[in-house]
Amino acid sequence: MARVMAFDVGRKRVGIAVTDPLQIIANGLTTLQVHEVLPFLKEYLLKEEVELFVVGYARQSNGEDSESMNQIRPFVNSLKNKFPQIPVKWIDERYTSQLAFQAMIDGGMKKMARRDKAMIDKISATIILQSYLDGGR
Repeated sequence: MARVMAFDVGRKRVGIAVTDPLQIIANGLTTLQVHEVLPFLKEYLLKEEVELFVVGYARQSNGEDSESMNQIRPFVNSLKNKFPQIPVKWIDERYTSQLAFQAMIDGGMKKMARRDKAMIDKISATIILQSYLDGGR
């Protein structure tokens, strides 16, 4: 089986998570600057098979699109253009940053480590991917 990869897209950074080949467990992979993602994926896909991209859909608490969608849509269009053979699925990402931050607290991370926004992005991508695995399919 191929892996599933998820993205938490922000203004500056993209958190990336990936499943194991059996698509059982979601693991944080990395956090990259937005402009670094496509070259990274090109290299990654030479080594690993990915059958689906999952992208967090940013909504406000009332269900309307978040302002973040202005960065996310162009990112997804780039993904589709560069890797047309891999479909893209949207998953609601409301509250993933808060859940990621809480996971860091619950995991015993020190206050200084919790300020690492790249870590929050990677954990958020993992939460998005786990949400997909748990029933968003």
